[in-house]
Amino acid sequence: GLSVIGRDFYGVFPLRGKLLNTRDVSGKKLQGNEEIQNLMKIMALKPGAKYDDDDSLKDLRYGSIMIMADQDQDGSHIKGLIINFIHSMWPELIKRRGFLCEFITPIVKVFKKDKDPAKKPKGGTAFYTLPEFIEWKRAHDDARGYTVKYYKGLATSNDDETKEYFTDFKRHRIGFEFSGENDEERIRLAFSKKLANQRKEWLADLDPETTYLGQDKPTITYSDFVDKELILFSNYANVRAIPSVVDGLKPGQRKVLWVSLKQNIRRELKVNQLAGKVSQIAAYHHGENSLSETIVGMAQTFVGSNNINLFYPSGQYGTRLHGGSDAGSSRYIYTRLSDITRYIFHKDDDQLLEYLTDEGIPIEPKYYVPIIPMVLVNGSNGIGVGWSSSVPCYNPRDIIKNIRHKIKSEEMEEMTPWYSGFIGDIVRADKGDEEAKKWNVSGIIKIVTEEMIEITELPLFVWTDEYKQFLDNLFTGENEKKANDKKKKKGADDDAPPAKFEPKISDLKEYHTNETVDFEIYVNSEQMNHIKSVGLDKFFKMTKSIAATNMTLFSPDGHIK
Repeated sequence: GLSVIGRDFYGVFPLRGKLLNTRDVSGKKLQGNEEIQNLMKIMALKPGAKYDDDDSLKDLRYGSIMIMADQDQDGSHIKGLIINFIHSMWPELIKRRGFLCEFITPIVKVFKKDKDPAKKPKGGTAFYTLPEFIEWKRAHDDARGYTVKYYKGLATSNDDETKEYFTDFKRHRIGFEFSGENDEERIRLAFSKKLANQRKEWLADLDPETTYLGQDKPTITYSDFVDKELILFSNYANVRAIPSVVDGLKPGQRKVLWVSLKQNIRRELKVNQLAGKVSQIAAYHHGENSLSETIVGMAQTFVGSNNINLFYPSGQYGTRLHGGSDAGSSRYIYTRLSDITRYIFHKDDDQLLEYLTDEGIPIEPKYYVPIIPMVLVNGSNGIGVGWSSSVPCYNPRDIIKNIRHKIKSEEMEEMTPWYSGFIGDIVRADKGDEEAKKWNVSGIIKIVTEEMIEITELPLFVWTDEYKQFLDNLFTGENEKKANDKKKKKGADDDAPPAKFEPKISDLKEYHTNETVDFEIYVNSEQMNHIKSVGLDKFFKMTKSIAATNMTLFSPDGHIK
């Protein structure tokens, strides 16, 4: 591009990944962010300075910032983060016409098919948004007689195409235009942590099939960018993080399952090999490491992971000692479909499903229809934009029993969350309030003698190694020492003697396995009396709660509820 427009008036700075959301963050965090500091140095922007007249703008090294990002949803997010960076620190700059602009490139090109398939296509029609291309495809017999090329990122364009874009610079450069206070409100809506509830309303009525920002005008307002382009990234972030109510799967999980069922993967293969297959066949665009983590998560069996693992874990897939983070590398562990998986996702249903397409090729279905609601079997947790989701796990037998009640038009039974292998107690938090969908989850602790306490189960999602650190602190007081050091650094009396720490326990022994918990805690009479006065469960933090109050999921028609 620079070979066309020259280097006299243009500089290039490649961002490494996504910029920090600078709204509502501390000055210390801003100073520690290398990308933010580099941008400010390149532009000569100073925190706290005002750039509200021509004289103050003369202090800047460049007169404007042009954003060149991929035309997909992640590219839209990068544009939004840069707009947010400028607005959160120098709001007067977004009001200056032409200070921020973008350089657009096609996301799809279509070429008339030539009789000679070896001949390199020329010209073609470019589309800068997918909804525009989909409309064109519907009007042109699903693009029959055309070759379609998808441009997944800037790197897809070759040198000749890049020079072509910069030769027609005016067509590809679109300026951001300030249209009033509403622009500032929309930017805050998209990025302020305080406006999460408003973001829910913003996303609730979105139709991603018909919402897009046309790229045929020389300028766009910030409001239009937020409401017609950035909103698609926010919706996409939710689609990736929050499962469907129908099959309980997120898109990445669904792609893994589809490829495995399609290829009938019954023989073991390495996790990274399966990730490669999925990436190739199912058009997965987010890196194979992420895909490998998804496969490992679908195969894990330790307490708190899956009630029914859809993939078989051959090798070290993580344990309750570390909450699964101790899984082996995807290069060394193997997997295949679990024997039960095809019974849950029945083969006879495959031809009835609605399949998605990528680059004109059919890929995984919009959703599967399992014989039981898997979102209740394995639960789910996810954090999106404006929305989060938390679904407890339930016993498959209880679920099947209620399905039979439903078929017979009988009253269904209330279900209590259930986690395979968990031997502690799960009890309704408030039996007097039938609407309170909360449960107390307790581990197992008992006083064996006046000198020894035994713990044989921990609350759900409290991992053994994490809890050992808590018990070690009762013995060493390491956390209290760190807290005292922090106080000294903040200007407390340096001459003050160090606070004396009295150990809360005398000794600790461990006899766990990868699947079971067994702590023996030894105390003296004074320590035991203190523990009893506080309460055994409370002192050792043996109770947590889980709730069914945030079961946010995507409906069959693709709306979040």
